[in-house]
Amino acid sequence: MDTLTTIAGIFAGIIVIVLLLAAIAPKAYAIQRSIIINKPRRQVFDYVKYLRNQDHYSKWVMMDPNKRMAYTGTDGTEGYNAAWDSDMKQAGKGNQTIEKIVDGERVDIRVVFIKPFAGVADTYIATQSVTENTTSVKWAFASKMPFPMNAMLLFVNMEKMLGRDLEESMNNLKQVLEKQ
Repeated sequence: MDTLTTIAGIFAGIIVIVLLLAAIAPKAYAIQRSIIINKPRRQVFDYVKYLRNQDHYSKWVMMDPNKRMAYTGTDGTEGYNAAWDSDMKQAGKGNQTIEKIVDGERVDIRVVFIKPFAGVADTYIATQSVTENTTSVKWAFASKMPFPMNAMLLFVNMEKMLGRDLEESMNNLKQVLEKQ
């Protein structure tokens, strides 16, 4: 009986520690990256506003070329939805919807993750002219983690992990557009 009590005490202690860590851990995170692309803003914006073009530059979208896709609406317009379902655990299942477009400036996208973990992220891609033929592109990603899962934010550096993916995607975007 003492062994069972000890195991139950250890298990209860672990749960208390996780709950305490979750109480002090951040509940949300935000990441953004920027890049300069040697193309006019209109050309860059007219490319990034289409979700299907992410097939050519987004690390996340390109992760599983065999994923099943379903599209609703007209790409490049508010309300357009691209849903994916992958057999790869890293790619999972979810969808992204164009929430708002400020023509020539910004596309707001809501990403809903279903598998392997449920979650919602708000992202945007913004363009700004640097010169007539040079554009700054910013891609931002923000999400919240529910209690007690937010305790992971104390141990997982989302800025570093997702930041690398954003940087790779932005470099891909630069290469694609500058070859046009």
